[in-house]
Amino acid sequence: MKIIVTGGAGFIGSAVCRYLVKDLGHQVVNLDKLTYAGNLASLKEIEDSPLYTFEKADICDRAALDEIFAKHQPDAVMHLAAESHVDRSITAAGDFIQTNIVGTYQLLEAARAYWMGLNEADKAAFRFLHVSTDEVYGSLGADGLFTETTPYDPSSPYSASKASADHLANAWHETYGLPVVISNCSNNYGPYHFPEKLIPLVILNALDGAPLPIYGDGSNVRDWLFVEDHARALYTIMAKGRLGQKYNVGGRNERTNLHVVKTICTVLDEIRPKNKPYAEQITFVTDRPGHDARYAIDATKLEDELGWRAGDNFETGIRKTIQWYLDNEWWWGPLREVAQERRGLLKGK
Repeated sequence: MKIIVTGGAGFIGSAVCRYLVKDLGHQVVNLDKLTYAGNLASLKEIEDSPLYTFEKADICDRAALDEIFAKHQPDAVMHLAAESHVDRSITAAGDFIQTNIVGTYQLLEAARAYWMGLNEADKAAFRFLHVSTDEVYGSLGADGLFTETTPYDPSSPYSASKASADHLANAWHETYGLPVVISNCSNNYGPYHFPEKLIPLVILNALDGAPLPIYGDGSNVRDWLFVEDHARALYTIMAKGRLGQKYNVGGRNERTNLHVVKTICTVLDEIRPKNKPYAEQITFVTDRPGHDARYAIDATKLEDELGWRAGDNFETGIRKTIQWYLDNEWWWGPLREVAQERRGLLKGK
């Protein structure tokens, strides 16, 4: 297959590109605007492959999208391009509205125009995977799991923009027949994660002897998913998912933020010890507005219907992730100045 991956220079997108090219042998067109979080160094493993092509473009630019579709004649689109950092959405919501909502609309329209021009066999085979987040569902209490039928209740500008994009993707299937499938995933972690996000931030701050910031009391719960497991899930959903359906992707690894940070400290104490425990660097900071208490994904539909299973639990995945950061300063070193503290942190508010 030839697959357009939007946002392919981002964290999850680059994992998808590497998986498609290295493990499956598909042709990939990486369509990325290269914002601060887009990094072509994440594609170093495949950049010289004849199966890989990069196109610098903004998904809000309809003319550029039409040109790329016409040039590459893809069999599928995997749409991951998005502004994705909740903190940033609080202080710069406009970027999220433009990219996540307007950009998704433009991409859906470009894909529909291209799809309408295909012969019947290619039209039937074409797929558009819209990749979203569990944050569209809002916040859970102490019990229960998000399912594909959980009502949307977004709390942040980021999650509201992704919920809007989900509704657009579904509407383009229902109204125009565009062969859309949608995925909603839990929190990802792993190699090539931009250093503003919690797990890489804590790893690198720990190594620097800097504070390890935790919002509030650290009791907020997330369901953690190793990014390489997510890449496999996304291809499975794109290739085998029923049209017009949603599939939740989760690792069944619920952990509080405090537990995550303490686990990182414990592993670092073991494999990169210093004169005092890393946990002494933990610092509690003012909670952010609209901070959802708990997310937890029920991935039963994906597991039972399409046969996907997560390969890593949190304990194995976090070790792999920490070791990768220890071994790959060439990648994160140049990014460190850009992300010395959590982006968008609302100090004193």
